[in-house]
Amino acid sequence: MRTHIVTRPMFALSALLTASVIVPDMALAQSPPGTVSPAFREAIPNIPGKSLIAAVVTYPPGGKTPPHHHARSAFVTAYVLSGEIRSQVDDGKVQVFKAGESFSEPPGALHRISENASTTEPAKLLAIFVVDTNDTELTTIEGK
Repeated sequence: MRTHIVTRPMFALSALLTASVIVPDMALAQSPPGTVSPAFREAIPNIPGKSLIAAVVTYPPGGKTPPHHHARSAFVTAYVLSGEIRSQVDDGKVQVFKAGESFSEPPGALHRISENASTTEPAKLLAIFVVDTNDTELTTIEGK
């Protein structure tokens, strides 16, 4: 069972605000999830077929995203805007990143842990993707 976050091409501000849609195959009855708000999508003019996409992920206290993969072509950098984010990519060590710090995910990585490190304060990160322009499924949540 999987959950997909689908990003559609964006042509206007109204489309930008509704471009990311979470389509669950099953309800996730664990900690509260984060919310994803699209920030921008731009084709990279000097790299044909590639786009730069950004989204703001906001986690409530104790919020988390289940283990997930991004589009096969996606190189992802996350920049913590506020709070603290606990993260583990592939079999790397579990780390906590504070506001102003960043981490990256190579194409094909499994993001095992992505969660708010605090149970009392919200946290927010900016996720920036370099991805094939025709990729529409940016995130796939792994089933249990």
